[in-house]
Amino acid sequence: MPIDTYEVERWCDRLGGVARTADLLAVGVDSKSIGRARREGAIERVRSGVYASTTAAAEVVTAARHGGMLGCISRLRRAGVWLLDDDDRVHVSMPEHGRRHLHDGCACVLHWTGSGSALGEGTIVDALAQVLGCRGGETFFAALESAMRKGLIDRAGVGRLRARVPAKHRRLVDFARWDADSGLESLLRLRLRRHRIELRSQVLIDGVGRVDFVLGDRLILEADGKSNHVDGFADALQGRAAPAPATASKRHKDLVRDAAAAERGYVTLRFDYAQIIHDWPRVEAAVLACVARGLHRTWSPARRSGSR
Repeated sequence: MPIDTYEVERWCDRLGGVARTADLLAVGVDSKSIGRARREGAIERVRSGVYASTTAAAEVVTAARHGGMLGCISRLRRAGVWLLDDDDRVHVSMPEHGRRHLHDGCACVLHWTGSGSALGEGTIVDALAQVLGCRGGETFFAALESAMRKGLIDRAGVGRLRARVPAKHRRLVDFARWDADSGLESLLRLRLRRHRIELRSQVLIDGVGRVDFVLGDRLILEADGKSNHVDGFADALQGRAAPAPATASKRHKDLVRDAAAAERGYVTLRFDYAQIIHDWPRVEAAVLACVARGLHRTWSPARRSGSR
């Protein structure tokens, strides 16, 4: 018995937005219903034997045109994972029998996984493994901690990922935390570790609140995201638009926290997105200068006299 046209579309959606003829037949959709749904515009023929629903994500459809799944940073971006790199090209996870099938204007990045024939979206573990080879250790590490924080990967998945990455990169998996609050925090921890600097994360300080990091006894490091601080204050000083109330309020709260921390003997270094991403040498120099001057330690009389 023929199936309603839009039921065919719903089956495509249930199968990830795109489906092969064999997948549809396996769930009871007959070939005549597939043909009618295509003619009536409920589904689109992506390539021979592959169909997409009208609501399927454009990136997923593009991957299906190659005969593969959405992978690497494209898969992670759709899942809401924090990414260091901006790359709007579609990254496709390809089986060994897949074809490049260059569509009009194709700028896709193909990752040859060598196994599987599914369509739709690849797994988070697969995407993270691909990111390591495609974008390097920093992007991989920040994405991994973001996926862990969001619950997109569990401990078993982290174990599978660790087994898949080259041995020299497994230290990145071992260093990853479940409570990293942002990709900026991930980068800060990872980059300072190269100087053998260990940071305590998400530290609760009485009278101050929770801070991103504490280095030593009393050096607070804060990593502010893109939306926390903009150029609104500088604009206001130059006669341009005033900062948004939410931005001003956040800035004020940060200053109150920093003052409260200073009252308790802490020193605060606060860095924004632009500094960490685009001016890292200056951030690094500031932290190392504070460490060299001992600002991360509480100076007792015994230490001033030379005792350790």
